[in-house]
Amino acid sequence: MNTAAFNPDHAPNTPSETPTWRRFPSEYKLRILDEYDRCTKPGDRGLILRREGLYSSHVANWRRWRRRTYPDHPESKKPPTASQQKHETARLMRENARLQLKLEHAEKMLGLQKNWRT
Repeated sequence: MNTAAFNPDHAPNTPSETPTWRRFPSEYKLRILDEYDRCTKPGDRGLILRREGLYSSHVANWRRWRRRTYPDHPESKKPPTASQQKHETARLMRENARLQLKLEHAEKMLGLQKNWRT
């Protein structure tokens, strides 16, 4: 049994200040995101996160921040979802069919004009 008296003024492992959130400068975020996006080999991204003491949630939040802050950045564009690709393909097929009908109509009109002149 510990017979030492408890002294609340000398409690070990108590922080002297309130914890503060880490803040990262914009240049640092962009540098890490560029390095993270260039990774191609398995495990490279984890190495970056461990080296810098970051979590994958940091990267996700920073990507969201980059899309809002730098919309013209090449990596700011989200890849289209499967549903978006499906809708875009359907739209393009409809447009293609419409233009083919328009072309056929124009060719028929040209044929009629040629026949009318002769």
